[in-house]
Amino acid sequence: MTKRPTCDVVVVGAGMVGAACALYAARAGLDVRLVDRGPVAGGTTGAGEGNLLVSDKAPSPELELALRSARLWAELARELGAAIEYEPKGGLVVAATAETLAALRGFAARQRTAGVTAVPVGADELAGLEPHLAPGMAGGVHYPQDAQVMPALAAAHLVRASGARFHAGRTVTGVLRRADGTVYGVRTDRGDVHAPAVVNAAGTWGGELAALAGVRLPVLPRRGFVLVTEPLPRMVRHKVYAADYVADVASDSAALRSSPVVEGTAAGPVLIGATRERVGFDRTVSLPAVRALAAGAVGLFPFLERVRALRTYAGFRPYLPDHLPAIGPDPRAPGLFHACGHEGAGIGLAPATGQLIAHALTGKTPEPALTPFRPERFDTDGGDAP
Repeated sequence: MTKRPTCDVVVVGAGMVGAACALYAARAGLDVRLVDRGPVAGGTTGAGEGNLLVSDKAPSPELELALRSARLWAELARELGAAIEYEPKGGLVVAATAETLAALRGFAARQRTAGVTAVPVGADELAGLEPHLAPGMAGGVHYPQDAQVMPALAAAHLVRASGARFHAGRTVTGVLRRADGTVYGVRTDRGDVHAPAVVNAAGTWGGELAALAGVRLPVLPRRGFVLVTEPLPRMVRHKVYAADYVADVASDSAALRSSPVVEGTAAGPVLIGATRERVGFDRTVSLPAVRALAAGAVGLFPFLERVRALRTYAGFRPYLPDHLPAIGPDPRAPGLFHACGHEGAGIGLAPATGQLIAHALTGKTPEPALTPFRPERFDTDGGDAP
């Protein structure tokens, strides 16, 4: 006989997405438990830059999710205050050549039709936005809706605001299912947690958690490195990146891809990305990747050549083959809900994801529709090849 439920919903994974799911589920009136084998933001979230971007997304369901999240992040910032280091500083995408600039402006024109504010910037206007930018750029596009948070702090404050009971240091070893296949909780190495709903917010390990429930979700890790400089005065005002970054985000290549992304932080250090490669869960420092980061950053901001890099760290983006996250109920295991596979956009997309999960948990009709993110789509379209 199934034991009495411990709670209404158990969220597995205390990264940014799990924290947002816990917050909005609790605000929908549900009793929530949050379970993680480590601390809050101990995985991909803690290795992120805290980007909240609309600038890198073509018109798509993901862009709709990003725009919704941008509004929710602004609300959360007003509520939580300076503690999460929310900076609505905007983004600046630059192009080195006239050809690249033409492609960038065409991309921006399509984004504007979907609700993105994308302002063309001439070559002679770049210095007004970024005085230390390398000269000779052909132009760019300014995205005032881009923002940034300090990811570990933000996730911790979302968990605190949720009021959810947090079980740290518990590894989920199984998903409990009845004879009819419905889910009724999780098994951990420190006891069972019973609930009629389980949310898979396990990030890069979302595929493994899905497998514990007997369903398939082809999440793969995509490694990225970040360089962190010594603290500096604010010399980089926006999130600044080269136009080819968008192509790298959309790429299916397993090989190393690198395009410069540079931004200052409230604490002073400059963060430098971004690389992408599929090498499993290998955390070994890659000298080619780190050199590519440094060279790309200096190409955008020559003053960085004289700045010390204090450290580098790696993280793993939870990558799904079609570059869309899995969000919503899993019909293959009733009671299981997925909120994972956001690749490098999980921090930015977390609030809207959490809100959609809360709507699904409480029987509301989510907007935008969850159909593009349905977790079972890889069983029906053959789309599991990288």
